[in-house]
Amino acid sequence: MVELTGARVVRCGGSKINYREPKFTIDSKLLLCASGDSVKVFSTGTEECVHTLQGHTDLVTGIAFNPTNHLQVYSCSLDGTVRLWDYTDGILIKTLVIGYGVLALYASQKHEGIVFLTVPVTSSTDSEAFQLVAVHLPKSASQEVEVRELSSVLTDISPDPRASCFGRGGEYIASAKGLQLSVFFFRKQKTYRFLLKATDKKGAKNTFTCISCHPNEDCIATGHQDGKIRLWRNFDQKKEYTYSTQHWHHNAVSALAFTPEGTTLLRRRVESVLVLWSYGAQSKDLLPRLGAAIQHISVSPEGALYCTSHTDNKITVISSSLKVSAVIQGLVKGEEVKTGLLIDPRSRALVLNGKPGHLQFYSLRQDRQLYNLDIVQQEYIHQVGLDQSDVVKASFHPQGSWLATVEECRGASCEPETFLKLWAYNEQSQSFELNTRVSSPHEDRVTAMCFSPDADAALLVTAGKDGHFKAWQLAGDTPSDRVSWACEFVGGYHLLRPESCCFSADGSLLALGFEGVVTVWSPESWELLLTLSQPPGEIRDLCFGRLSCSRYLLGTTSKNLLCCWNLLTCSLEWSSRLDVTLLQADPLSENMAAFCHTAAHSDLFVFRPSEPRPLFSQKAVCSGKVHRAVFAPREEALESCEEGAQWLNASQLYFMTEQTDLMTFSTKSEEDRIMASNKQLVIDDSVAMTPFYLLLGKHRQQQQEKQDSLTNQSAAAVRLPQGSRAIRELLHTPAHVLPSASVLCSLFVDSLLISRAAVREGSEAEEEEMESEREEDSDEEEETDPREARRALEDRIGAVEPAPEVCRAQERELRRVRRTDFSWISTSP
Repeated sequence: MVELTGARVVRCGGSKINYREPKFTIDSKLLLCASGDSVKVFSTGTEECVHTLQGHTDLVTGIAFNPTNHLQVYSCSLDGTVRLWDYTDGILIKTLVIGYGVLALYASQKHEGIVFLTVPVTSSTDSEAFQLVAVHLPKSASQEVEVRELSSVLTDISPDPRASCFGRGGEYIASAKGLQLSVFFFRKQKTYRFLLKATDKKGAKNTFTCISCHPNEDCIATGHQDGKIRLWRNFDQKKEYTYSTQHWHHNAVSALAFTPEGTTLLRRRVESVLVLWSYGAQSKDLLPRLGAAIQHISVSPEGALYCTSHTDNKITVISSSLKVSAVIQGLVKGEEVKTGLLIDPRSRALVLNGKPGHLQFYSLRQDRQLYNLDIVQQEYIHQVGLDQSDVVKASFHPQGSWLATVEECRGASCEPETFLKLWAYNEQSQSFELNTRVSSPHEDRVTAMCFSPDADAALLVTAGKDGHFKAWQLAGDTPSDRVSWACEFVGGYHLLRPESCCFSADGSLLALGFEGVVTVWSPESWELLLTLSQPPGEIRDLCFGRLSCSRYLLGTTSKNLLCCWNLLTCSLEWSSRLDVTLLQADPLSENMAAFCHTAAHSDLFVFRPSEPRPLFSQKAVCSGKVHRAVFAPREEALESCEEGAQWLNASQLYFMTEQTDLMTFSTKSEEDRIMASNKQLVIDDSVAMTPFYLLLGKHRQQQQEKQDSLTNQSAAAVRLPQGSRAIRELLHTPAHVLPSASVLCSLFVDSLLISRAAVREGSEAEEEEMESEREEDSDEEEETDPREARRALEDRIGAVEPAPEVCRAQERELRRVRRTDFSWISTSP
């Protein structure tokens, strides 16, 4: 058995971008958000991911800008580290080792050299006890520094970052937990605590949910479980504090934010409505229908943009005029991925359940959603307990020209409904359009569905709990007729219930698992070819071998048995007792992946049906069971891959955990290639066109043109050292480590200027040289023989072609040669 040595399990993307509040940069051109074990930097103009700050080994739980340098950002993680980044270039500057899992991170302008962290209370037996601590940043040149001292600021606080906030730029910090509001004043070094009753007179719940502090006044806004918003004042006097209720909702308030001027308070409603309330007045503005429920609200430093993050893993950027300017959509993660993981043959995108009633097409390479396909085509109603239709099955034609979906609505509040829909791909619209809609394709639920891999045959097979399987084909006699799908054949086996189906690699065989019996059919004649020996338990997965292993058929049973049958001998080749939760075949090789559940985690085995031992194995790839996985063909096959990861050369394996985290395996060669590409600086086209920028660009262009035009000339000219090391460092060094702009600009302008003394000396030397040349020419003319002059004149008159023009440098060379004495050649020895 080969243990994993050349690959490791990593998050491949699709992580939550709504886990923590996004942060605007000071110019509002970039938006930073925590995403899994990394920090993503998005452009608010193009919605593209500009950088991915990778380095943490666990979930990133908070980000905060460096108050002393707006080009740097801090990030904290459950791995017990705080990292400082240059987010413009994606460079890691420093790592602070805390030693405890960090739940939140705060920074303030009035506390230079200090960051505040939310960490567990180590001395407490309660695992839910957290405290706010201050960390003094060590002044060390080392890139990794271990923090030894943590100063406690507040105890018994909530780990949610929305429950704590700095006020007046860092004069105090307020934190809410349960029914208690705590305010700590740094100058007084004193904490005031305020308690609310569990319920008010009307029975509403007063539990704190979120908090926000006014930037200029001593005012704290708190949201509560009953939907109320309270404004607290005079909280520096415990006995004289006051609060007022300004507005309330039917549901809990989960997000609050003041604008930088403090004139507007933004709050969220569960109906996906953003409310802007004018502070100190009763007027308000509403922005409804933003999609899913809002989780976080953030405001840009100048107050021109707002940002909301939603429960469907989406970030919406909104202008101050309440118009949506950008939407950054991540991988939508529902309660359950009923369709499994699919690969679109055309776009090579990952396809799975998205919003209710939709399929989402997600680019694994770009780590972004391409588009949503509305399958149910009904308005989704956000109401708890209401049964609505959803997509439960999906399958692609091997060429990607057809998509089959099954939607169901089952529940006490609605009639059982099942629809089979077939979608044709439209080349013009670059999307799928509904072609055929079949109501109740089976009398009961659809249990399995798959297309034939034969590209020339448009054949779809569905199996249902009614004990039948059906074959669907395109119908249309003439080219002018609109083609549609119709049922061609209905089959069964002894009234048993089919649970799984699978085609062979060439589409010549169809395998169906009827409870504990495996049957093999011919799609051409729909004749039952053979039945295989009954293994213990019901058949859960069926999969044919590929390429050289096409003679094998593999299946898993509910009795923890993995079986391999030889179709040539019609006998059981081998079997292994494993609790296989998912069996997946690589379409480009003979390899198969089996996820097995052991204790509280899942193991992975990669093997070939023809070989008795696994090619590869990995213990505890994730916690819980794995029920969704897919092999995605690579655009380019990997080369020089390690021996323990050669099974990843043709395709890459993706799987989803019970926590809906999308994972994959990364090889060392892939990581080296990604690191090399990340080191290349990304130049943003939206950089302001400053005079210094224009001067640099214009000068470089002129230098290039001048160099091309003077390649064959030797004229003396003053050139800047364009290829020098100093120029390269000036253009490619991060701005935060360069000297001030005044110093750089003066040096740069001085290098372009030529001193007057040098010009004067050069012109005088040239005039003296020209005068001496004239005198020498006159002397030569006097010494010239008249016969030679006459002969030269005749040659000049009789010349057919004019003499070519020469430059001044060539003239000087000719004169020098003319003055040279060659009489020694004719001298006899």
